[in-house]
Amino acid sequence: MFKHYNNKQPLSMRQIVLDTETTGINPSDGHRIIEIGCVELINRKPTGETYHQYINPDRIVEDDAIKVHGITNEFLQDKPKYNQIADDFINFISGAELIIHNAPFDVGFMDHEFRLCGRNLPITSDICSVLDTLELARKMRPGQKNSLDALCKVFHVNNAHRTYHGALLDSQILADVYLAMTGGQRSLSLDIDSNASLSRNTETARSEYSMPVTKVLHATAEELAEHENTIERIEKKAGTPSIWSTLYS
Repeated sequence: MFKHYNNKQPLSMRQIVLDTETTGINPSDGHRIIEIGCVELINRKPTGETYHQYINPDRIVEDDAIKVHGITNEFLQDKPKYNQIADDFINFISGAELIIHNAPFDVGFMDHEFRLCGRNLPITSDICSVLDTLELARKMRPGQKNSLDALCKVFHVNNAHRTYHGALLDSQILADVYLAMTGGQRSLSLDIDSNASLSRNTETARSEYSMPVTKVLHATAEELAEHENTIERIEKKAGTPSIWSTLYS
C-alpha cells in the first residue's frame, strides 16, 4: 500500500510522473481512461513508489487505440471501474507536481473521469500542479520533433523495451527523460535549492572540461627582421607580392 499524502507538503519536494492510456482520443466523444501509471520522485530521485491501475471503461476500446497500447476489451472486463479506484488515485497524487508529456490530454481525461464519478470529487488543479514536458521540450527545441520517443534519442534514454505504449512503462521512461532534460540530476540534497545546485553543477562541469590556457610566445626583434628579409627574397624571386604582404599590409 502506498502512503497517504496531503496538500500541505511542498509541491517542489514531491513529483509524480504520470501517464494514461485511453479507449480513444477525446473524452467529449465518450472515451475513457483504461490505464494509469505513476512514478514518484522526491527531490528529483525516484523512490520506487508507483501507482499502476487498469480500469474497466464500460465501453468498447477502439481498434486504433488497441494498436497503440495493446490493451484489449477482453483484458479489461474484470478490472475495477474508475469510481472504485478514484479515491486511491487522488490520495496518491494529492499535493504533488504532476510531470506529464502532453498534459492537456491526460488531465482532460482525468477531470472528465472525476466528474463522471458524480460525488463532488476534486479536479486535478484542485489537488496538484502540472508540468507539461512537451511544452518544456518545445521551448528547449523549437521546431523539432518532441515526442517521447524523439526525446529518448536526444537525451540517450533507452526505450528499446517499449513495444507498445503502456502507462507505467511510459511514466518510467518519461521520468528519465525529464531528469535528463532538466539537468540530469537524479538526487539533490534536501536542504539545497535545486536551481542553485544545478547552477553549481554546471559551473563545475565547465571547470572540469574547460580548455587549457594556451601560452603565447612573441617573436623577438631579431626574428621579425629575419622574417621580413625572407619575405623580400621570396617576392624578388617570384616577381610579385607574397600573400603575407597582401594580408598584413
